[in-house]
Amino acid sequence: MAGRISRQFIDDLLSRADIVELVDSRVPLKKAGKNHQACCPFHNEKSPSFTVSQDKQFYHCFGCGEHGNAISFLMEFDRLDFVDAVEELASHCGMEVIREENTASPAEQRRQQQVYQQKQDDYELMAKISSFFQQQLKVASDKETAIDYLKGRGLSGEVVKRFGIGYISDAWDGMMNSFSRNGQANQQLIDLGMAIAGDKKRPYDRFRGRIMFPISDKRGRVIGFGGRVLGDAKPKYLNSPETRIYHKGQELYGLHEAKQANKQLKRLVVVEGYMDVVALAQHGVDYAVASLGTATTFEQLQTLFRTVPNVVCCYDGDRAGRDAAWRAMENALPLIRDGFSLKFVFLPDGEDPDSLIRAQGQQAFEDILDSAMPLSKFLFEQLMQQVDMSSLEGRAALVESFQPFLAKLPESILKDAMLNEIANNFGTGSEQFLAKFTKNIKGEVARPALKARTKVTPVRLALALLLEHPHIASSLGEISVLQPLTAPGIPLLMQVLGVCQQNPDIKSAQLLEYFRGTEQGKQLAKLMCWQHHVEADAATDVFLDNIEALLNNFVEQRREVLLQKARAGQITAEEKQELQAILNS
Repeated sequence: MAGRISRQFIDDLLSRADIVELVDSRVPLKKAGKNHQACCPFHNEKSPSFTVSQDKQFYHCFGCGEHGNAISFLMEFDRLDFVDAVEELASHCGMEVIREENTASPAEQRRQQQVYQQKQDDYELMAKISSFFQQQLKVASDKETAIDYLKGRGLSGEVVKRFGIGYISDAWDGMMNSFSRNGQANQQLIDLGMAIAGDKKRPYDRFRGRIMFPISDKRGRVIGFGGRVLGDAKPKYLNSPETRIYHKGQELYGLHEAKQANKQLKRLVVVEGYMDVVALAQHGVDYAVASLGTATTFEQLQTLFRTVPNVVCCYDGDRAGRDAAWRAMENALPLIRDGFSLKFVFLPDGEDPDSLIRAQGQQAFEDILDSAMPLSKFLFEQLMQQVDMSSLEGRAALVESFQPFLAKLPESILKDAMLNEIANNFGTGSEQFLAKFTKNIKGEVARPALKARTKVTPVRLALALLLEHPHIASSLGEISVLQPLTAPGIPLLMQVLGVCQQNPDIKSAQLLEYFRGTEQGKQLAKLMCWQHHVEADAATDVFLDNIEALLNNFVEQRREVLLQKARAGQITAEEKQELQAILNS
């Protein structure tokens, strides 16, 4: 890493990026006047309050306050750090990241270099190991066993290649022999979960005698592996442990491949195993993912709903499958809003997605997905099984048991419908019962305080206009004319003016990027969202009028101060000249 990312490159990147296109690829937008709108992807809401401005290259949610430019959106939506977000946006725009000399202290530079280089080395090593496993499927002495297994599961060479499936023989050091060079290299392999530290400091392969499935992150980088044993060894499936680049509760196997295969994903199906994902893709259902040996976590569900509006969890019909569905439902409740759905499919005993689609074909399997059980029905059925529905006591207990689940569900048409269903079928059906039940769920909600309106001041309006139309800075001339002013916000106004005048072609998103991570940046972001109702063709005149008002106000205040000094006989010769100049102007 030569240094931090060049400021000029970030400006060029934001100039080339189209935030509407970027956001629309993840959150479908609708035109609303000169802007675009959607329901906010960062909080649950009924009606759209998430606005994306083509002119400003800026997004803002009037509900939760999230805002920013294209880089900010990738950081929040894809959960990337700043550098990864810049690199992702650069890739999206077909640009190569340019770095500049690092100005941090030597110690900090070394630390940054080490952290960055370690990650790059990790990704590079995992990519090489993945290639090694794929090569072993072609050259290993016992490769036929692995190939026969894959063919027996109905997989074609094309699908095996698409998912990067490989193989490792049963030797204790098959991978170590190829990648172990010294103690440091050995430690990296241990850190990445590819080797286990043995006795006498002789590491050995974690994965042996297994079909290898590489796990990719959102950017397609290999971060871990899953291995399916070919013999009778246990466990049948072995997964990479948590490492500095792999956090299984946040990743989904097959998501990157599903996105590559479908530019406009509408639905994702969650299955339990790697082979299920691959087998479904083999038969045309190329939108399946697996949750990597854990119950589907909140973070995984958040990723799913940020990718598609409809998620179907496909589990075994046994107790374990029902328990997995229950945990997924509980984790998903806070994420369900109007237009989004979580459904469940429970397979017959002895069947899994792999066997079912091989036996019945793509259309039959997708028909099963189309008729999946909605979350609401699953919740009702599960809770009803726990009480005696023939007694009043049992029905009352059922109504009580609904409350904690509905409390997690955001306000939506679905929630209203579920409340009515409970009142009509398990309560008295009266409006009084519904009102009381709803009150119990919501609790006493304090009347929301009205948000304080942004007070209109000349400085704030001047800043807001500058942020929206940076080119108007050139109409002012010398910034130094503002130097004597003492009004709040003048230093920030001068700073923004300086950036605009030094960069005549700067755009709104680029200007805001200059202040990322600073207190001034937070203030400017609020002003960027401010609805000031000044039309674009009047922006320059209004801006100059506000500057003139600031100067006139300062002159007026200064005149009063000097007059008071003169009356008290405390005025100096220089101040007399200043007062005379003011009175003559």
